[in-house]
Amino acid sequence: MKTKNAIITDAEITSDDHGCLSAWIHLDYGGCSQGFGGYPLYIPKSSDNHKVESLAGHFIYRCLEVAGVTKWSQLAGKTIRVKAKHEEIIAIGHIINDDWFCPSEDFKDA
Repeated sequence: MKTKNAIITDAEITSDDHGCLSAWIHLDYGGCSQGFGGYPLYIPKSSDNHKVESLAGHFIYRCLEVAGVTKWSQLAGKTIRVKAKHEEIIAIGHIINDDWFCPSEDFKDA
């Protein structure tokens, strides 16, 4: 696993991916890019797997907190740190402070 800096180029909240609510942060490493997110934050009532949990709020809040902003629209242009394997981002972190958001750890009991 590598730790590297990245610039957020875009941030979106969507229901396009598999019919559930998810959020994505698009990152630029300077020559290559990668997306962070895609976790099912809300599964609608029309799904057999419907359930109401606070995953959406936690995911969105932690992304804002790590980037040091208070609005989703302010994410683009912010620099963060990333812990990643070649095929996936494991965690995102504040550029200076030792504050990391690792969804697989935070959501392991969800």
